[in-house]
Amino acid sequence: MERHFHEELNQVKQKTLRMGSLVEDMVERAVASLVDRDSHLAEETIAFDTKVDNLEVEIDGDCLRLLALHQPAAGDLRFITTAMKIISDLERMADQAVNISQRAIELNEEPQLKPYIDIPIMSQISQKMLRDSLDAFVRKDVGLAREVIETDNKVDALKNQVFRELLTFMMEDPRTIPRAIRLLLVSRHLERIADHATNIAELVVFLVEGRNIRHATQQGV
Repeated sequence: MERHFHEELNQVKQKTLRMGSLVEDMVERAVASLVDRDSHLAEETIAFDTKVDNLEVEIDGDCLRLLALHQPAAGDLRFITTAMKIISDLERMADQAVNISQRAIELNEEPQLKPYIDIPIMSQISQKMLRDSLDAFVRKDVGLAREVIETDNKVDALKNQVFRELLTFMMEDPRTIPRAIRLLLVSRHLERIADHATNIAELVVFLVEGRNIRHATQQGV
């Protein structure tokens, strides 16, 4: 019974990693659909959201069944409850990728406002944060989790830089406002993806140390 239980825990871990890989792919495709002006790719990315939703429901069901049948304690209980929170963050990341894809479809219908430089960088950093946060989860690596938390500041700084640049466009030519606002939304969606990766990293600290540091990282906890 004990061996079977830990096999099921490992399946939860593997499914969570598969869900994370799907989400990372969605983020990469969403931003590529904007940069490459490929609306077909954006539509494909939106369609992936169903796969992520289905995986979330499946993993959540697995976790609830483990809680009901095995009544785990201590570390195993923390693992299951952490996994349930992680898949919620992953599902919201996928929603943000859908939002980016929708903005890309709209922007691709109009002349490009400016070269896309900071947004692809934001995407790359956010994707790495997601990858590293899940690696930290699997390896129970608090050091890596804290690196992810610290990296969030870079994404915030880039979002602010995008805002300042686009504000200049809007002030100089009001005709650019609709396109600029859509790009601002894209940067906001990427910032939210980074925030969710940070949430996962904070959950890893809870998993390993049993300490809840959410809402406390600004104080250096």
